[in-house]
Amino acid sequence: MRTLVVLISTGLLIACGVVGSPVPPEYVGVAPTVEKQKKQHALQTERKAVDPGGAPDLPLDGHDIGLPPSQPVGTR
Repeated sequence: MRTLVVLISTGLLIACGVVGSPVPPEYVGVAPTVEKQKKQHALQTERKAVDPGGAPDLPLDGHDIGLPPSQPVGTR
């Protein structure tokens, strides 16, 4: 019985530990994500300004697919 108690308490103590190193609060949340996205967007617009002859956008004309109606037809 004592072995079972020791195994369970050891398992609980191990499970309560931290898996990785602590993350500073300035890297967590919405604000850092928004800042990263703004930097990426600025880099992308800068690259497009430098190299405007990159991959052109393809027109979507003539690519219509016959989709079923969005409303159900008929009764239940």
